[in-house]
Amino acid sequence: MKINRKRRQTASTRELGLDLAQIAARYLFGTDHLHYGYWPAGLPVEPGNLRRAQENYTDLLVSYIPAGVRTILDVGMGTGALAQRLLGEGYEVDCVSPSPYLTERARTLLGQGPCIFECRYEELQTERRYDLILFSESFQYIDLPHTLSVSDAHLREGGHLLICDFFRKDTPDRGPFGGGHPLAEFRRQVAQYPLLQPIADVDITRETAPNLDLTADLVTQLIAPARDRVFHWAATSYPLLSRALRGAFRRPLERAEAKYLSGQRSGANFQVYKSYRLLLFQNGGVEAPVLEPAKV
Repeated sequence: MKINRKRRQTASTRELGLDLAQIAARYLFGTDHLHYGYWPAGLPVEPGNLRRAQENYTDLLVSYIPAGVRTILDVGMGTGALAQRLLGEGYEVDCVSPSPYLTERARTLLGQGPCIFECRYEELQTERRYDLILFSESFQYIDLPHTLSVSDAHLREGGHLLICDFFRKDTPDRGPFGGGHPLAEFRRQVAQYPLLQPIADVDITRETAPNLDLTADLVTQLIAPARDRVFHWAATSYPLLSRALRGAFRRPLERAEAKYLSGQRSGANFQVYKSYRLLLFQNGGVEAPVLEPAKV
Protein backbone atom coordinates (compact mmCIF):
# COMPACT_ATOMS: atom_id res chain seq x y z
CA MET A 1 0.00 0.00 0.00
CA LYS A 2 1.46 3.35 -1.02
CA ILE A 3 1.17 6.11 1.58
CA ASN A 4 1.49 9.70 0.34
CA ARG A 5 2.29 11.92 3.31
CA LYS A 6 2.23 15.65 3.70
CA ARG A 7 3.44 17.53 6.75
CA ARG A 8 1.35 16.38 9.68
CA GLN A 9 -0.67 18.95 11.54
CA THR A 10 -2.02 18.88 15.05
CA ALA A 11 -5.04 16.60 15.16
CA SER A 12 -8.36 18.41 15.44
CA THR A 13 -11.00 17.55 18.00
CA ARG A 14 -13.08 16.14 15.14
CA GLU A 15 -10.29 13.74 14.19
CA LEU A 16 -9.89 12.75 17.84
CA GLY A 17 -13.63 12.14 18.05
CA LEU A 18 -13.55 9.88 15.00
CA ASP A 19 -10.60 7.94 16.40
CA LEU A 20 -12.39 7.38 19.70
CA ALA A 21 -15.65 6.50 17.93
CA GLN A 22 -13.89 3.79 15.95
CA ILE A 23 -12.39 2.28 19.10
CA ALA A 24 -15.80 2.23 20.79
CA ALA A 25 -17.63 0.90 17.72
CA ARG A 26 -15.20 -1.95 17.27
CA TYR A 27 -15.33 -2.95 20.92
CA LEU A 28 -19.06 -2.51 21.57
CA PHE A 29 -20.59 -3.46 18.22
CA GLY A 30 -17.92 -5.43 16.38
CA THR A 31 -17.92 -3.07 13.41
CA ASP A 32 -15.17 -1.13 11.64
CA HIS A 33 -17.64 1.23 9.96
CA LEU A 34 -17.87 4.77 11.32
CA HIS A 35 -20.93 5.90 9.37
CA TYR A 36 -24.59 5.84 10.28
CA GLY A 37 -26.68 2.77 9.68
CA TYR A 38 -29.61 2.60 7.25
CA TRP A 39 -32.66 1.29 9.11
CA PRO A 40 -35.47 0.17 6.78
CA ALA A 41 -38.90 -0.56 8.18
CA GLY A 42 -38.86 -3.89 9.97
CA LEU A 43 -35.28 -3.76 11.25
CA PRO A 44 -35.46 -3.33 15.04
CA VAL A 45 -33.36 -0.44 16.34
CA GLU A 46 -31.11 -2.25 18.80
CA PRO A 47 -27.34 -2.56 19.23
CA GLY A 48 -27.21 -6.06 17.77
CA ASN A 49 -28.55 -4.75 14.46
CA LEU A 50 -26.16 -1.82 14.04
CA ARG A 51 -23.73 -3.78 11.91
CA ARG A 52 -26.57 -4.94 9.63
CA ALA A 53 -27.83 -1.36 9.34
CA GLN A 54 -24.34 -0.15 8.41
CA GLU A 55 -24.08 -2.86 5.78
CA ASN A 56 -27.44 -1.66 4.43
CA TYR A 57 -25.95 1.83 4.17
CA THR A 58 -22.93 0.53 2.26
CA ASP A 59 -25.15 -1.52 -0.05
CA LEU A 60 -27.20 1.58 -0.84
CA LEU A 61 -24.09 3.64 -1.51
CA VAL A 62 -22.54 1.05 -3.82
CA SER A 63 -25.83 0.64 -5.71
CA TYR A 64 -25.58 4.28 -6.85
CA ILE A 65 -22.12 3.95 -8.40
CA PRO A 66 -22.80 4.41 -12.12
CA ALA A 67 -21.95 1.80 -14.71
CA GLY A 68 -18.57 2.38 -16.33
CA VAL A 69 -16.87 3.70 -13.19
CA ARG A 70 -13.45 2.13 -12.72
CA THR A 71 -11.38 4.49 -10.56
CA ILE A 72 -12.66 5.88 -7.24
CA LEU A 73 -11.23 8.38 -4.76
CA ASP A 74 -12.61 7.63 -1.27
CA VAL A 75 -12.37 10.88 0.68
CA GLY A 76 -12.23 10.41 4.45
CA MET A 77 -11.72 6.66 4.29
CA GLY A 78 -12.13 6.03 8.01
CA THR A 79 -10.88 2.55 8.84
CA GLY A 80 -10.85 1.48 5.19
CA ALA A 81 -13.94 -0.74 5.50
CA LEU A 82 -15.72 0.95 2.59
CA ALA A 83 -12.55 0.91 0.47
CA GLN A 84 -12.26 -2.81 1.17
CA ARG A 85 -15.80 -3.33 -0.11
CA LEU A 86 -15.10 -1.27 -3.23
CA LEU A 87 -11.92 -3.21 -3.95
CA GLY A 88 -13.91 -6.41 -3.58
CA GLU A 89 -16.36 -5.09 -6.17
CA GLY A 90 -13.48 -4.71 -8.63
CA TYR A 91 -12.90 -0.96 -8.49
CA GLU A 92 -9.49 0.74 -8.38
CA VAL A 93 -9.48 2.80 -5.19
CA ASP A 94 -7.31 5.60 -3.84
CA CYS A 95 -8.06 7.17 -0.47
CA VAL A 96 -7.66 10.41 1.45
CA SER A 97 -7.13 10.15 5.21
CA PRO A 98 -6.08 13.00 7.54
CA SER A 99 -6.04 10.79 10.65
CA PRO A 100 -2.78 8.93 11.41
CA TYR A 101 -4.59 6.48 13.71
CA LEU A 102 -7.29 5.61 11.16
CA THR A 103 -4.67 5.38 8.40
CA GLU A 104 -2.83 2.74 10.41
CA ARG A 105 -6.10 0.84 10.92
CA ALA A 106 -6.78 1.03 7.19
CA ARG A 107 -3.28 -0.17 6.36
CA THR A 108 -3.85 -3.24 8.55
CA LEU A 109 -7.21 -3.94 6.93
CA LEU A 110 -6.30 -3.32 3.29
CA GLY A 111 -2.71 -4.52 3.07
CA GLN A 112 -1.04 -3.67 -0.23
CA GLY A 113 -4.09 -2.06 -1.73
CA PRO A 114 -4.95 1.54 -2.55
CA CYS A 115 -2.74 4.60 -2.49
CA ILE A 116 -3.52 6.58 0.66
CA PHE A 117 -3.03 10.34 0.55
CA GLU A 118 -2.38 11.12 4.21
CA CYS A 119 -3.56 14.71 4.15
CA ARG A 120 -6.66 16.83 4.23
CA TYR A 121 -8.70 16.81 1.04
CA GLU A 122 -8.07 20.53 0.57
CA GLU A 123 -4.32 19.75 0.45
CA LEU A 124 -4.54 16.86 -2.02
CA GLN A 125 -1.90 16.96 -4.74
CA THR A 126 -2.15 14.39 -7.52
CA GLU A 127 -2.22 14.43 -11.29
CA ARG A 128 -4.65 11.53 -11.38
CA ARG A 129 -8.25 12.09 -12.48
CA TYR A 130 -10.97 9.81 -11.17
CA ASP A 131 -14.18 8.37 -12.53
CA LEU A 132 -15.87 8.97 -9.17
CA ILE A 133 -15.07 10.92 -6.01
CA LEU A 134 -16.89 9.54 -2.99
CA PHE A 135 -17.74 11.27 0.29
CA SER A 136 -19.31 8.96 2.87
CA GLU A 137 -20.03 11.19 5.88
CA SER A 138 -16.84 13.14 5.22
CA PHE A 139 -18.31 15.98 3.17
CA GLN A 140 -19.39 17.89 6.29
CA TYR A 141 -15.79 18.19 7.52
CA ILE A 142 -14.45 19.97 4.43
CA ASP A 143 -14.70 23.64 3.49
CA LEU A 144 -17.66 23.81 1.12
CA PRO A 145 -16.44 26.11 -1.70
CA HIS A 146 -12.98 24.53 -1.60
CA THR A 147 -14.45 21.03 -1.77
CA LEU A 148 -16.28 21.68 -5.01
CA SER A 149 -13.32 23.36 -6.70
CA VAL A 150 -10.91 20.60 -5.63
CA SER A 151 -13.36 17.93 -6.76
CA ASP A 152 -13.78 19.63 -10.12
CA ALA A 153 -9.99 19.51 -10.55
CA HIS A 154 -9.72 15.79 -9.72
CA LEU A 155 -12.71 14.50 -11.70
CA ARG A 156 -12.29 13.40 -15.27
CA GLU A 157 -14.75 14.78 -17.81
CA GLY A 158 -17.92 12.76 -17.45
CA GLY A 159 -16.88 11.65 -13.96
CA HIS A 160 -19.18 11.53 -10.96
CA LEU A 161 -19.38 13.03 -7.49
CA LEU A 162 -21.20 10.87 -4.92
CA ILE A 163 -22.04 12.40 -1.53
CA CYS A 164 -23.81 10.66 1.33
CA ASP A 165 -24.00 12.92 4.37
CA PHE A 166 -26.30 15.06 6.45
CA PHE A 167 -26.91 18.78 5.97
CA ARG A 168 -28.41 21.49 8.14
CA LYS A 169 -31.97 22.52 7.45
CA ASP A 170 -33.03 26.17 7.45
CA THR A 171 -34.36 26.29 11.02
CA PRO A 172 -34.49 29.22 13.48
CA ASP A 173 -31.84 27.56 15.64
CA ARG A 174 -29.29 24.79 15.13
CA GLY A 175 -30.79 22.54 17.78
CA PRO A 176 -28.74 20.02 19.77
CA PHE A 177 -26.71 18.80 16.78
CA GLY A 178 -23.49 20.11 15.30
CA GLY A 179 -22.03 19.37 11.90
CA GLY A 180 -23.33 19.49 8.38
CA HIS A 181 -23.21 22.24 5.76
CA PRO A 182 -26.38 24.30 5.30
CA LEU A 183 -28.36 22.52 2.59
CA ALA A 184 -29.50 25.76 0.94
CA GLU A 185 -25.92 27.06 0.79
CA PHE A 186 -24.73 23.76 -0.66
CA ARG A 187 -27.30 24.02 -3.47
CA ARG A 188 -26.26 27.62 -4.11
CA GLN A 189 -22.60 26.62 -4.36
CA VAL A 190 -23.34 23.70 -6.68
CA ALA A 191 -25.29 26.04 -8.97
CA GLN A 192 -22.03 27.91 -9.61
CA TYR A 193 -20.68 24.82 -11.39
CA PRO A 194 -23.01 24.54 -14.42
CA LEU A 195 -21.23 21.45 -15.73
CA LEU A 196 -21.93 19.59 -12.47
CA GLN A 197 -25.28 18.04 -13.33
CA PRO A 198 -27.52 16.42 -10.67
CA ILE A 199 -28.44 12.79 -11.33
CA ALA A 200 -29.84 11.61 -7.99
CA ASP A 201 -31.02 13.32 -4.81
CA VAL A 202 -32.39 10.84 -2.28
CA ASP A 203 -33.61 11.83 1.18
CA ILE A 204 -32.69 9.09 3.67
CA THR A 205 -33.19 11.15 6.83
CA ARG A 206 -35.94 8.88 8.16
CA GLU A 207 -33.83 5.75 7.64
CA THR A 208 -30.73 7.19 9.33
CA ALA A 209 -32.41 9.02 12.24
CA PRO A 210 -32.71 5.85 14.41
CA ASN A 211 -28.94 5.98 14.93
CA LEU A 212 -29.52 8.93 17.25
CA ASP A 213 -32.00 6.93 19.33
CA LEU A 214 -29.50 4.09 19.56
CA THR A 215 -26.76 6.47 20.70
CA ALA A 216 -29.07 8.16 23.20
CA ASP A 217 -29.94 4.79 24.69
CA LEU A 218 -26.23 3.95 25.02
CA VAL A 219 -25.63 7.24 26.82
CA THR A 220 -28.50 6.84 29.28
CA GLN A 221 -27.96 3.14 29.96
CA LEU A 222 -24.15 3.03 30.08
CA ILE A 223 -22.30 6.33 30.00
CA ALA A 224 -24.49 8.35 32.37
CA PRO A 225 -24.54 5.68 35.13
CA ALA A 226 -20.78 5.23 34.79
CA ARG A 227 -20.26 8.97 35.04
CA ASP A 228 -22.47 9.19 38.14
CA ARG A 229 -20.59 6.34 39.79
CA VAL A 230 -17.19 7.93 39.10
CA PHE A 231 -18.36 11.33 40.37
CA HIS A 232 -19.74 9.74 43.54
CA TRP A 233 -16.52 7.82 44.16
CA ALA A 234 -14.40 10.94 43.62
CA ALA A 235 -16.63 13.07 45.88
CA THR A 236 -16.45 10.58 48.76
CA SER A 237 -12.81 9.55 48.37
CA TYR A 238 -11.23 12.89 47.43
CA PRO A 239 -13.81 15.56 48.28
CA LEU A 240 -11.54 18.60 48.10
CA LEU A 241 -9.92 17.57 44.83
CA SER A 242 -13.30 16.57 43.40
CA ARG A 243 -14.85 19.96 44.20
CA ALA A 244 -11.84 21.77 42.77
CA LEU A 245 -11.89 19.83 39.52
CA ARG A 246 -15.64 20.10 39.07
CA GLY A 247 -15.39 23.83 39.70
CA ALA A 248 -12.55 24.24 37.22
CA PHE A 249 -14.35 22.26 34.53
CA ARG A 250 -17.87 23.39 35.40
CA ARG A 251 -18.69 24.96 32.05
CA PRO A 252 -17.38 22.09 29.86
CA LEU A 253 -19.28 19.64 32.07
CA GLU A 254 -22.46 21.70 31.80
CA ARG A 255 -22.11 21.88 28.01
CA ALA A 256 -21.60 18.13 27.78
CA GLU A 257 -24.60 17.56 30.05
CA ALA A 258 -26.82 19.81 27.93
CA LYS A 259 -25.61 18.30 24.67
CA TYR A 260 -25.60 14.60 25.43
CA LEU A 261 -27.75 14.03 28.53
CA SER A 262 -30.69 16.39 28.02
CA GLY A 263 -32.67 13.93 25.90
CA GLN A 264 -32.70 16.33 22.95
CA ARG A 265 -30.42 14.30 20.67
CA SER A 266 -33.19 12.02 19.46
CA GLY A 267 -34.08 10.62 16.07
CA ALA A 268 -37.18 12.82 16.00
CA ASN A 269 -35.16 15.99 16.58
CA PHE A 270 -32.58 14.88 14.03
CA GLN A 271 -35.33 14.92 11.40
CA VAL A 272 -36.29 18.45 12.45
CA TYR A 273 -32.82 19.95 12.13
CA LYS A 274 -30.98 17.75 9.64
CA SER A 275 -31.52 16.41 6.14
CA TYR A 276 -29.52 13.29 5.31
CA ARG A 277 -29.04 13.08 1.53
CA LEU A 278 -27.53 10.74 -1.01
CA LEU A 279 -26.45 12.99 -3.89
CA LEU A 280 -24.99 12.00 -7.24
CA PHE A 281 -23.63 14.49 -9.77
CA GLN A 282 -21.96 14.11 -13.14
CA ASN A 283 -19.20 16.36 -14.43
CA GLY A 284 -19.32 17.44 -18.04
CA GLY A 285 -22.94 18.32 -18.65
CA VAL A 286 -23.97 14.84 -19.78
CA GLU A 287 -27.74 14.44 -19.54
CA ALA A 288 -28.83 11.52 -17.37
CA PRO A 289 -32.13 10.41 -15.82
CA VAL A 290 -32.81 10.75 -12.11
CA LEU A 291 -32.31 7.38 -10.44
CA GLU A 292 -34.88 5.74 -8.22
CA PRO A 293 -33.84 4.86 -4.65
CA ALA A 294 -32.33 1.40 -4.44
CA LYS A 295 -33.98 -1.21 -2.24
CA VAL A 296 -31.92 -2.51 0.68
